[in-house]
Amino acid sequence: MKKVLQIIAIGLFTANAFAQTARVQVIHNSADAAAAEVDVYINSDLALDDFAFRTATPFLDLPAGVEINIGIAPGNSTGVGDVLLSVPVTLTENEKYIVVADGIVSPTGYNPAPPLSLQVYPMAREMAVEPTKVDVLVHHGSTDAPTVDVVETGVGAGTVVDNITYTDFQGYLSLDPLDYILDIRDETGTVTVARYQVPLATLNLEGAALTVLASGFLDPTQNSNGPGFGLWVATPLGGPLLELPSAPLSVSEFDASAFAIYPNPANERLNISANGIDLSQYRVAITDMLGRQVLDSEIDINNSINVNNLSEGIYNLTILDNNKIVVNKKFVKN
Repeated sequence: MKKVLQIIAIGLFTANAFAQTARVQVIHNSADAAAAEVDVYINSDLALDDFAFRTATPFLDLPAGVEINIGIAPGNSTGVGDVLLSVPVTLTENEKYIVVADGIVSPTGYNPAPPLSLQVYPMAREMAVEPTKVDVLVHHGSTDAPTVDVVETGVGAGTVVDNITYTDFQGYLSLDPLDYILDIRDETGTVTVARYQVPLATLNLEGAALTVLASGFLDPTQNSNGPGFGLWVATPLGGPLLELPSAPLSVSEFDASAFAIYPNPANERLNISANGIDLSQYRVAITDMLGRQVLDSEIDINNSINVNNLSEGIYNLTILDNNKIVVNKKFVKN
């Protein structure tokens, strides 16, 4: 209740004290455990108390036409003097903004560790421009994820986001209200690292405006075992972000459950089996958890590959038929 009252209080304060206002939604996307809950200050006033990771405010009325400071402080702050980050902004009257907090607060335990920062997107939307569409803004807020493409494979829309990198926004995409499948691929567009369902039709989101955020860590072991990578959705109404469900990483003509790699973990060689299918016509690409390709080779006559030269860690193995992805599997190299 305290948090709700503070949001209402800020809205009433700005509406009464300033003739010019802008609409602003704030989204907490810093996956650092030290920032699990933060306090948000507008100038010297506490606007949001104990604002939780993967939570969004509704759109709030904030002063426009004058410089204000948006401050981020630890969740146990006692005043504006405790802020870790203060960003001065001058909002435009009647404009709408989305502000996302990304980055790392802790001095150790995270790799890489870009500092906490606020990304501001103007021309935000609270509803779709066309009432029969769904408008989607995409934000890359995963600190250890590389530059990626987003490719729609369910209805054949193809590449919908090209080469988006950390802190970037891309959008708005104006989409028909259908159920989509999104592949997150490396910047070459050939290696899929994750796949998600986007059920716009099932959820009856016609006319909505959404923000989809890449959130969390591709490799939690390098990031204090923090929350794993995923796609999360903020709506204009605010509240906890909604997680998009993952989808199987297989577009093969054979059942992915019949496909196996062993031993896993592997030391020197990794064996591949696929229910008697001749894999000699396929090639293998291996990427690390940052999306960097570390091996690209043919599969030998024994359906195995040499992984002896790989460093210890978690890897993604992709079977490719020319440039078509057949299946993806994760394995551990000891």
